Amino acid sequence: MTIESDLIEYFETLGLEVHTTTKARGHLGFFLNKRIDISKNLPQNKIVSTLLHEFSHFIHSKIEENIAKTGGKINVIFQTDENLEEELIKVTNFIDEHSKCELLKSHKEKVKIEIKKLDEQIKAEYSKFQRSKPFKEFNNAIKGTHLKYLLKYDRVRILPTFLWDKEKIISVNSVAQDFPNLKPAFVNYIRLKSLTRKQRRISNRISKVKRYYMRPTELFARFVEAFYTDEEKVKLIAPKAYKKFTDLLNNGYYLELSQALKIAKGCLFIV
Repeated sequence: MTIESDLIEYFETLGLEVHTTTKARGHLGFFLNKRIDISKNLPQNKIVSTLLHEFSHFIHSKIEENIAKTGGKINVIFQTDENLEEELIKVTNFIDEHSKCELLKSHKEKVKIEIKKLDEQIKAEYSKFQRSKPFKEFNNAIKGTHLKYLLKYDRVRILPTFLWDKEKIISVNSVAQDFPNLKPAFVNYIRLKSLTRKQRRISNRISKVKRYYMRPTELFARFVEAFYTDEEKVKLIAPKAYKKFTDLLNNGYYLELSQALKIAKGCLFIV
């Protein structure tokens, strides 16, 4: 018997279904309606912590109703009016590198630098150019062409107007080749508009990721995951949350979570 099999067996005695052969809806794990899915592609060293993470959602759902919709409340799950959010975020960043959005932020910074370069190149030819205002010279130059579509889209399919016409594709990537008479400043403007859209998409993605990680039920689940993985580290970076959690754990507030952690860690908790 392994720790993960012991945990799964315990979860099943509580009426939970546990599946380990699915893709978990594209996540490492997933909990919904008394069912826990653990991704079949999960590395062996992440199985126990992920099981505990998803089981924490189950426990939270027994303490607080409708957490899938509301995300829960920190003051309910930790039974305190203290502001623990900052500590919980530190724990989340410790246990899950993706929560920092470092790759997205790095990508966004690269796009920002590229936008600045294009802006400078356009101003070298049109000194009064401002991104926040209409580019009149450009607008005049593209009249009667399909280039206006590239101000909103990166790639556009142009349907034929007449039977003898051919369908064609215009793209930001090939605009210089497709429109050889277009001034470099105007080509750069189209590329700048494309990168601005890209920057906005990255910002929206960062905001979406942060909203997900900041949900109290996710903060709690990752706290439990980190508590199992490195209890001393959690105690160091989140002393108030650690003290409150262990007090509630030992007093039975987290119900069957205490037994699950005993199975996972193979020890009793002494505070």
